[in-house]
Amino acid sequence: MSDVLQLAEHWRERVEKTLERWLPDSDTQPRQLHAAMRYATLGGGKRIRPLLVYATGRALGLDETCLDAPAAAVEIIHAYSLIHDDLPAMDDDDLRRGRPSCHKAFDEATAILAGDAMQALAFHILANDAAPNISPATRLAMIDTLAIASGSRGMAGGQAIDLEAVGRELSLAELENMHIHKTGALIRASVRMAALSAEQTDDAARERLNHYAACIGLAFQIRDDILDIEGDTEVIGKAQGADLARNKPTFPGLLGMDAAKTHAHSLHEEALRALDTFADDRTDALRWIADFIVNRIH
Repeated sequence: MSDVLQLAEHWRERVEKTLERWLPDSDTQPRQLHAAMRYATLGGGKRIRPLLVYATGRALGLDETCLDAPAAAVEIIHAYSLIHDDLPAMDDDDLRRGRPSCHKAFDEATAILAGDAMQALAFHILANDAAPNISPATRLAMIDTLAIASGSRGMAGGQAIDLEAVGRELSLAELENMHIHKTGALIRASVRMAALSAEQTDDAARERLNHYAACIGLAFQIRDDILDIEGDTEVIGKAQGADLARNKPTFPGLLGMDAAKTHAHSLHEEALRALDTFADDRTDALRWIADFIVNRIH
């Protein structure tokens, strides 16, 4: 376990350096916009999505230099989504990662523009990173994967469904569909982009990895819903009870707390089973990420 923890910390440091390199310096005009982009992206966080990129690459025997661009790109998309989620017109949150939300630290217009610019930057990174052994076809497939996961058929579409669902009672299938898009799409894209980089990987292996990602994506959201009720604001880094206060549909609200926890653990077990056919210890990091997701306290 200590080896996996060290590996995870190494990957966090690696993606941090990559993000530092690609984000415009705050001394570069327009200064306030670039400062907001850096504030939102470099302000901490679990870095689950980059970890998934690197862990999947490790499972498939890839060199880390092939993974820096997708790891940074997916994290920048995630950070942009958090900026926009926090806006008054969306979830209206004043706190993110234990600090004022981007629109509170700067202003609403700057926050909107920072999110817009970060989305563009993510695709610029995938198009221009100089990683060796990534074919133009693979680069294009990664860009397409992240675009679909970010747009109306992925994260943005899930957020639209979420806004429409406030105050409504959803079925389990409807709630899962919402989060398969809102939360799960970027998690699946993280795994898929790494798998695409391993061009010799067969379709069956990619499908097993996709199923793993789909399971942990839903488990991640269930755990988020649980922490909204049981978590502590200082630990989770955002206002505890926010979803409850907005009357948003959640897994504990629909299933009850005990059943929601059981559902998360069932998804966790299913995710681990999807990795069983990978013969060696290269999936240790993927298994650790699955464990972290269902047991995390923030």
